[in-house]
Amino acid sequence: MTADRFDVVVIGGGAAGLFCAAVAAKRGKRVLLLEHNAEPGAKIVISGGGRCNFTNREVKAEHFVSGNRHFCKSALAGFSQADFIALVESRGIAYHEKTLGQLFCDGSAKQILAMLVEDGAAAGVEMRLGCTVSGVTKDGGFCVETDLGPVYGAALVLATGGLSIPKMGASGFSHEIARQFGLKLTEIRPGLVPLTVAGEQWAWMQGLSGVSFDAVTQCGAQAFRENVLFTHRGLSGPAILQISSYWQEGRKIALDMLPGLDAYEFLLGRKADRPKAELKTILSEVLPARLAHGLLQPPLGNHVIGDMPNKALKNTADMIGRFMVEPSGTEGYAKAEVTLGGVDTDELSSKTMEARKVPGLFVIGEAVDVTGWLGGYNFQWAWSSGFAAGNSV
Repeated sequence: MTADRFDVVVIGGGAAGLFCAAVAAKRGKRVLLLEHNAEPGAKIVISGGGRCNFTNREVKAEHFVSGNRHFCKSALAGFSQADFIALVESRGIAYHEKTLGQLFCDGSAKQILAMLVEDGAAAGVEMRLGCTVSGVTKDGGFCVETDLGPVYGAALVLATGGLSIPKMGASGFSHEIARQFGLKLTEIRPGLVPLTVAGEQWAWMQGLSGVSFDAVTQCGAQAFRENVLFTHRGLSGPAILQISSYWQEGRKIALDMLPGLDAYEFLLGRKADRPKAELKTILSEVLPARLAHGLLQPPLGNHVIGDMPNKALKNTADMIGRFMVEPSGTEGYAKAEVTLGGVDTDELSSKTMEARKVPGLFVIGEAVDVTGWLGGYNFQWAWSSGFAAGNSV
């Protein structure tokens, strides 16, 4: 069977692939986009609670986890959050800002997907859905074997994302093809993922499922202040998802349960003002009652605050301000929003996303060792890396 011939073949119809294909087609390239799901953009549609946190007001290299923290700078400068916001506004898609600069559609995430698909179609992108790729070989260009027949591309873009949310069709395909062509990969693991807790700590935590509170999570030098949520298996919530990208097995996480408050001074003040009150009652003023009661297990226990020596109050304050948790693991790729790690950035040009030792092969989006924080940063990396490749293929 004679292979269809294209200037560019993009494998993966998610955010990065759709955007890259449209950018390349607008330059006059003949572009084919292959997607193994029946519809493109599955993760776009479910993102942000169905409203798509499509970017962030402020995007800097420090908002990304990578073996090379400078790698993302060129692509982010080449197509910035302001550029994508302008694109959204040009289509009349209404949006709003939530906390920490996060931008969401007022309506539906489907508006972002429709914009990407329409842009590609208008530029002439050919899209083949429900198309499974079985292999790739290189002979000058790239021959891509699919269940709908072989196709040939002078350039090939790997944009199939990572392993997170397998029920949406996620796979390690880009990683496999990258390895086939001799590209190094960094360690791959779940990111932006709930953490599990076991043993003695779980014994008291399991009664707190559903309780959430404002906290600062810290692992090493990295810290985040957002909500923490107790789950039926451990800890979740934005602050936990954020710190999970920095946590590794065997490390501990510190929780400041009263951020911005001097817990010791607070307790001393209440000891003077309400000496006959129980400690659990006092802590319930600033923490969810179930959490306050749960914390006061032995050895601290519950006491009348006026009977407590100041040293005991200091111990209580220190525990609440730096409560140490050693997670037993994560909830894995099924619950992870992203995949940490990927194709080593040393293998790619930061300006074009082309593989240095395989001319014509490009890797973009989540398949690269660049992982954003929660808050629209991973979508921005999809747009920026897709734009860089789309302008270079």
